[in-house]
Amino acid sequence: FLLPPVADPAAYSREHFKVKYTEDNEQSLQFAKGTTTLAFIYDGGIVVAVDSRSTMGPFIASQQVKKVNPINDYILATLAGGAADCQFWQRNLAVQCRMYELRNRHRISVRAASKLIANTCNYYKRYGMSLGMMMMGYDNGEPVLYYVDDEGSRIPASKTVPKFSVGSGSTYAYGVLDTNWRWDLSDDEAVELGKRAIYHATHRDAYSGGFCNVFLFKPEGFKHVVHQDVKEMH
Repeated sequence: FLLPPVADPAAYSREHFKVKYTEDNEQSLQFAKGTTTLAFIYDGGIVVAVDSRSTMGPFIASQQVKKVNPINDYILATLAGGAADCQFWQRNLAVQCRMYELRNRHRISVRAASKLIANTCNYYKRYGMSLGMMMMGYDNGEPVLYYVDDEGSRIPASKTVPKFSVGSGSTYAYGVLDTNWRWDLSDDEAVELGKRAIYHATHRDAYSGGFCNVFLFKPEGFKHVVHQDVKEMH
């Protein structure tokens, strides 16, 4: 895509679009990004849980943002960071995955898809991108979960590191997940754990809120199992 018509695009982005929000930052646009997204693997599959609040600095922009998006019929991705960056690059990734399928005549793996977006983030990491996402699905019958961010980091989940949480409320979500997660959770217990983690995060973090959405990913596909106002969960 076209770069800004300036001598040093990277310096221009850092000066005018800083990602850390403070009242005394001297920059053209000041904004804080708040959200809580989480995902974890367990013996029965993968659970993804998110809130739905979008913020513009100290203001609430929306309470109904969809933060779990399908890349295709068998890969999900969460959204955290700058909304424009996340939505654009997830759409771009969906196109790359479709092109891979057309060229190779078989579907792309979650591992390969996560590598594509990680390579993109690494290439543009000095241009002010703001993106932190989790990708999940099944490869060869095994649950696969990756964390990818705007620095080009790409971290796989495993039995020793089975859970990720991204966003301003992630510290509160991790407190619940670290205490209650175990490998042999049932599907109902796993969904309830995701709900509880989002509830506590939205209760403590002013930049998270709206609705709690939980997705359950099984070998046969994913389904949206919870859509509940966090106020009703109190």
